[in-house]
Amino acid sequence: MNILVTGASKGIGRVIAQELKAAKHKVFVSARNEQQLKELKPAGYILCDLSVEYDISKLGDFIAENKIDVLINNAGEYIYSEIDKTKINKLNHIVAVNLKAPIYLTARAVPYMKEKGFGRIINIGSISGVMGEANASLYSATKSGLIGFTKATALELAQFGITVNTINPGWVETELGKDSIEQSEFSQKEIIDCIPQKRFVEPKEIAGMIKYLISEEAKGVTGQSINLCAGLSVGF
Repeated sequence: MNILVTGASKGIGRVIAQELKAAKHKVFVSARNEQQLKELKPAGYILCDLSVEYDISKLGDFIAENKIDVLINNAGEYIYSEIDKTKINKLNHIVAVNLKAPIYLTARAVPYMKEKGFGRIINIGSISGVMGEANASLYSATKSGLIGFTKATALELAQFGITVNTINPGWVETELGKDSIEQSEFSQKEIIDCIPQKRFVEPKEIAGMIKYLISEEAKGVTGQSINLCAGLSVGF
């Protein structure tokens, strides 16, 4: 398999890339930090900022050239802000990174997947896109959009042996997770108290779910929105 992981320089994306590489897959990566990408020793990498249209297009060309048959749309950004403080530049930025880029990159990956009769598209969403999150409406909206996109493309592509799924992590033990806590009005202890399992999800758990979803055993799993959130979506 030729796998591309976007946003692979740190956090969830980095662990996904490391775990898939350890499983002997051919892993390509993209992000904004060249040194961190090189450290992964991937099959190939490309520098890009997914808030920039030219870079999204450039990454689309990279996907086509390298015959990517497993696309992991992991790159994403979080904004914690009251809705009435929304700025147009911030709105454009988060929509581009969290929604526009995954849609376009999927469009560029699908022709080769159709030709091969096999493909796996995995979008990294968020529990905030399932439940909603006060003061993070832009983030919630874009991640919710990914779920709708997943369902529609799963229906469209099912006949070609291509599956499309979204994984929705809850609070994850990463830099982004810590930054999100700092931006919010809650302490880490208050957040953990609201999680049924009283813990943050580990990035390796997400990588493990991806390993399953790209396997032959998961060929019947498509169009699904999978909550990997330590019980957060169930209630508290």
